[in-house]
Amino acid sequence: MATLAAVNVGMPQEVPWRGKSVYTGVYKQTVTGPRMVRRLNIDGDGQGDLGGHGGEQRAVLVYQLDSYRHWAKELGRDDLMPGQFGENFTVDGLPDDEVCIGDRYRIGGALFEVSQPRVTCYRVGLRMDEPQMAALLVAYHRPGFYLRVIEEGEVEAGQEILKVSTGPEAMTVEEIDRVLYLPGHTREQLERALRIPALSPGWQGSLRTLLDQAGKEGSGATGSAGLNTAATAPPPAWRGFRALTVTRIQPESRSVSSLSLAAADGAALPAALPGQFLTVRIRPDGDGSPLIRSYSLSGDPGLGTYRISVKAEPHGAASNLLRTQVHVGDSLEAAAPRGTFCLADGENPVILLSAGIGATPVLAMLHALARDGSTRQVWWLHGARDSTEHPFAQESRTLLAALPHARSTVFYSAPAATDRQGVDYTHAGRLSADRIPRLGLPVDADAYLCGPAGFMDSLTAALVESGLSASRIHTEIFGAGPSLTPGIKGTTTAPPTPHQPAGPPGTGPTVSFARSGLHVPWNDAQGTLLELAEACDVPVQWSCRTGVCHTCELPLMSGAVDYLPDPVAPPADGNILICCSKPNQDIVLDL
Repeated sequence: MATLAAVNVGMPQEVPWRGKSVYTGVYKQTVTGPRMVRRLNIDGDGQGDLGGHGGEQRAVLVYQLDSYRHWAKELGRDDLMPGQFGENFTVDGLPDDEVCIGDRYRIGGALFEVSQPRVTCYRVGLRMDEPQMAALLVAYHRPGFYLRVIEEGEVEAGQEILKVSTGPEAMTVEEIDRVLYLPGHTREQLERALRIPALSPGWQGSLRTLLDQAGKEGSGATGSAGLNTAATAPPPAWRGFRALTVTRIQPESRSVSSLSLAAADGAALPAALPGQFLTVRIRPDGDGSPLIRSYSLSGDPGLGTYRISVKAEPHGAASNLLRTQVHVGDSLEAAAPRGTFCLADGENPVILLSAGIGATPVLAMLHALARDGSTRQVWWLHGARDSTEHPFAQESRTLLAALPHARSTVFYSAPAATDRQGVDYTHAGRLSADRIPRLGLPVDADAYLCGPAGFMDSLTAALVESGLSASRIHTEIFGAGPSLTPGIKGTTTAPPTPHQPAGPPGTGPTVSFARSGLHVPWNDAQGTLLELAEACDVPVQWSCRTGVCHTCELPLMSGAVDYLPDPVAPPADGNILICCSKPNQDIVLDL
């Protein structure tokens, strides 16, 4: 019979790491005597990052003495003590390839249910002084697992662990860990896993996304959509940049112009998905570095040509070059369409919500709906200053008129005297969060938002308050996205502007951060592209830092990289993991 070998607890503390401070509860100490286990924690225990650890679904972490013996031999360590892997319960028995999700166990006065495998996280590597530890746990099929507390009670080291029941589907911790993190899973495995009520909501969501990906035959999507939405898009239609010909330039408003692009040989360009963007490389006159910018495709994505629409900003180097130096007949270098902000198939209502130039990706969605003769309810909500700053006004009206169940609401924040209410716009004032509850939007809709960050944040909250599921609200961000740096102590100041790294410039390949507008020569002082981005204060997202979790996965617009170590599972075609890669030639990253 399995036994509870040790009970380990510890409160979060700040730990120095790479010149930063990590707030973590991974440092556990073994305690003696009885300990009360409550719904969220063991008395005396806590977690530093509740986004990735702790909570009702992950109240107690379990790791096995057999795995301790394995790692002592594999790593050549003789200093491993209970709690070293951040676990609360060190147990003799309960191997990952026998324990099933949904199994229930009684220890002392408490009843537990197995809810999910351990979350991959760099902090176990921090505690073990082994940076690759998160990847090793998955690669060697020894993750450990979390328990949900069904009945609170006291536990004590030395007590027997009594199995009360077996989870439905009898799917082991090791198997379900492989399904999410490793290639080769089957549809039957995903369906089995999703029939287990005890599986935590987070894992259910990831596996449901994987199942949706498996059901989209012919989409061409590769990689693991369950780990990163960057894997949900099909591979890019071509590698690197290619020359496209500007065939038309059309003013859309006082500050917005559209550029139509075609293949130089007249062949049809590959169809894009409605909502995707095009990354262009603009070479200024003289010896300046090329400017790399991404612009949403605003036209019908299936015509065999592309259209981007650009707002001229007062200090926008790229937008002003496009406006003043690019003419019909010129060539423009472009990478293949990318992006996961795409119109989803379905019969439910669609809300297309934008402000200003944010209309571009949702206009492409409107084109696709009109082209397909969609019978879905379509709500078009747009905010502009006045008619002179209202791009695509007539175009959107024409498309909406072709849809049988479409309705439009347009807000002008400062209508001109010549603007006609009821014709040019619906309401005076801003399209703001307080407007949303009055519109009577359908709660089963998919909503697509694009505009300034504050606009999207406030309207997303308003949509949720009005009854829409957060999972059905999709946003598109212009420029650099938000950072995700789990456990790193934040600052109260605004994030710094991306810049060249400290120290002498590198002599290696050029790394271009497209969204941040930064070109940096590679320097081996940074071991990975993630470390280079951090040295430049480019916003990044990561969790494991060892090629397991795919949080850092992003599109590689051009170039190639080497991996060290190789990721546990490869990213989607056309994407890379920046946490374990370095460039072997000039590269452009969507970052």
